[in-house]
Amino acid sequence: MPFGRRRNRIDRSLRERGVPPEPQHKVREVVATTGPWDSADVPDDGVARIDLGSLLLPAVPGTELRVDVNTQQKVIGATLRYGDSLLQVAVFAAPRATGIWDDVRADLARSASGQGGRLEEVDGPFGPELAGFVRATPPAQPGQPAPAPVRRPARFLGVDGPRWFLRGMISGPAAESPEAAAALEQVFRQIVVVRGSAPMPVREPLPLTLPPQAAAQLAAQQAARRPATPPPAAPGP
Repeated sequence: MPFGRRRNRIDRSLRERGVPPEPQHKVREVVATTGPWDSADVPDDGVARIDLGSLLLPAVPGTELRVDVNTQQKVIGATLRYGDSLLQVAVFAAPRATGIWDDVRADLARSASGQGGRLEEVDGPFGPELAGFVRATPPAQPGQPAPAPVRRPARFLGVDGPRWFLRGMISGPAAESPEAAAALEQVFRQIVVVRGSAPMPVREPLPLTLPPQAAAQLAAQQAARRPATPPPAAPGP
């Protein structure tokens, strides 16, 4: 017999005997976290954060923020430097009910292996992560032959949030030394994700924007590099 019908019969029998039914409570499942944060749960921690739209990045003394912009002035990434170490962050849309970090980890490990690197799953401060090394090609210098790929230590962090997934890649000394990683791990922990309500395909990057002041500076720099408009030609005789 279906459980729903049996429950309805019990409730009806109790009502007939004058016994009030048990109240039905919907319990919201809440997962405790110490960060990164969803915009609905950000703590009043007094941390100043730089607004990049879908990401609010902590302005931590000693760190330097670099925002990567394409030719359409669209922000395509953000990197925080601390000493000789880097933390690259990206945020993506995710399903409402399930996370994607398990699948992303498998994809990253497989991709690194195919390019001559090696990433292994380990337990980290944010749960499962990947650690090892990747193969990367340094930028070419003018007039010099193309450099050979080099081996670089790397760690990939991942956090599944409500309808978003935050990924971080630590490289440099912090990828091998827990002491060197502490500052960048704290930066990652203080990130706030602003998912928004718009539906988006799973794994699509959430939109990032430049802060108004930085956008004005970029526009001024591009205008300065743009060749001046020639004056109109004088009318002929």
